[in-house]
Amino acid sequence: MCGIVGYIGPREAAPILLEGLARLEYRGYDSAGIALVTPAGDLFLEKRAGKLANLRTALLDVTPSAAVGLAHTRWATHGRPNDLNAHPHVDCTGEVTVIHNGIIENFKELRDGLAARGHRLESDTDTEAIAHLVEEAYQGDIAEAVRVALRQARGAYALVVLHRQEPDRLVGARMNVPLIVGLGDGENFLASDVAAVLAHTRRVIFLEEGDVVDLDAREVNVTGLDGSPRERLVEEVTWTLEAAEKGGYEHFMLKEINEQPGALRSCIAGRIHDDEIRVDELAPVRDAIERAERVELVACGSAGYAAAVGAYVFQAWTGLPARWNIGSEFRYSPPPLDERTLVIAVTQSGETADTLAPARLARERGCPIIAVTNTVGSAITREADAVLFLQAGPEVAVVATKTFATQVTSLVLLAAAVAKVRGRLAPAMERGLVHALRELPDKAQAAIAATADPARDLARRYVDSRGFMFVGRGVTYPVALEGALKLKEVSYVHAEGYAAGELKHGPISLLDAEVPLVAVATCSSTREKIVSNVMEGRARGARVLAIATEGDTAMLDYADDILWVPDTIEALSPVLAVIPLQAFAYHTAVARGTDVDQPRNLAKSVTVE
Repeated sequence: MCGIVGYIGPREAAPILLEGLARLEYRGYDSAGIALVTPAGDLFLEKRAGKLANLRTALLDVTPSAAVGLAHTRWATHGRPNDLNAHPHVDCTGEVTVIHNGIIENFKELRDGLAARGHRLESDTDTEAIAHLVEEAYQGDIAEAVRVALRQARGAYALVVLHRQEPDRLVGARMNVPLIVGLGDGENFLASDVAAVLAHTRRVIFLEEGDVVDLDAREVNVTGLDGSPRERLVEEVTWTLEAAEKGGYEHFMLKEINEQPGALRSCIAGRIHDDEIRVDELAPVRDAIERAERVELVACGSAGYAAAVGAYVFQAWTGLPARWNIGSEFRYSPPPLDERTLVIAVTQSGETADTLAPARLARERGCPIIAVTNTVGSAITREADAVLFLQAGPEVAVVATKTFATQVTSLVLLAAAVAKVRGRLAPAMERGLVHALRELPDKAQAAIAATADPARDLARRYVDSRGFMFVGRGVTYPVALEGALKLKEVSYVHAEGYAAGELKHGPISLLDAEVPLVAVATCSSTREKIVSNVMEGRARGARVLAIATEGDTAMLDYADDILWVPDTIEALSPVLAVIPLQAFAYHTAVARGTDVDQPRNLAKSVTVE
């Protein structure tokens, strides 16, 4: 969620750090700050609540020359978003400067102990305690002081530390929160995301749990918290900086809606051959798939709704009991977990704390784990026995669009591959699925083109509604949940998603002329049932906006407004049905004047529990 950038090298640090923060704005934040050490050894510190523009304004005409520094955008956990609680934080002496993502769980114990020992803590944050612990431990080696300090801390962190007396070193550390090293030519970087350094280098090191990295302009050394050396691979990032730019679109969300056909092509490429599904990534878990007795999918947010689609498809195709679990609830009432439980963890970032924790629990219980993620080198890839990468490219807007589509597609491919290993995928069904997958990107393009203008017009017509009710059945129920989530996230309009049959069990009381019913009523085995539920809503005076399959003209008798999508097989229909809902949410947000790409209170990657 928060953004971290560190730089050390021959160039002016401040512009590089601010540029890096700007590339991390999509993660969501409420304050920003920067710290620099000048050639004279002075520490310069500036931080401001609000947008990065506030920090830039504060830096006008006062930013000193410096070749080393760190910068941060904060998403508040401990303490209100204000100037005082913004990062960086310093110790009592003003020598140690720290920025931090994550949560220090024993922060109160640490703060109380520090205060009792005479330290003056100025902020309400958990992070400030780290600066004072480093101060206590410092004996001329900042890396060792960080290791000593962190051995006293419990929780999740990615942090960068700078000491005024050692301006030729930056120290970073990671535990359950992402941090990467960017390797330049005579300069090096630290960041919470590759996007922050991609303008300067594609060579990166993805740090792992418990790593402490000590770097100067030319060397990088990684150790554990005990000081023992650790070897880490240098990886080459393949996507370009241009892929993360708006490319002429008004918002990243709109750009990424329009990128879905290309993302789907990349997702499918290499996984279908002639008339055959072939997911080679599953080779390490083939034996585990053969002996599996049940499937547990774990995810959060939009990924959770993609996992819900996956659970329907897994159960139907493999014959195994399958269900999706909300990641944050999984550990508190876990299902039976053993070597015959196939666990599938779905997370765009690969760093979602509420998905990582269940995956680690499953690992402890001996479960085979498959990760479905978009991010190479992320934490979930190290917990999993096999990994399916979405191949969606960078998704910058906080809300998920193309990653939801590729998650659903990846899970359908995965379900088919598992069914095939278990001898339950008939050749005719496999051929039909391959055909549908090949057509999917073009059909997604057609859905985008067909719904762009109507979705904008309908958003303007419905923008003053008091709330919305979204309904679906079977695989369209998760689409209803995702459609409601999209509208809430970007427009701040209240919306609820329900299984359509549940309307008459309570929620129907909310429907009236000011609360429209949005029905995901594409052609499926439950389509007739959804029509019945739509009629229940109309009988209560609610306007009905339907997502329907092209050619299903009977829907004209049931809905006030319709957004049409192409036909496809039922398992893949969520990929197309969600497109008009994404567009409707986007245009509603634009009509209401909200911050589409960085909605309030939200972060792209939720790396704290």
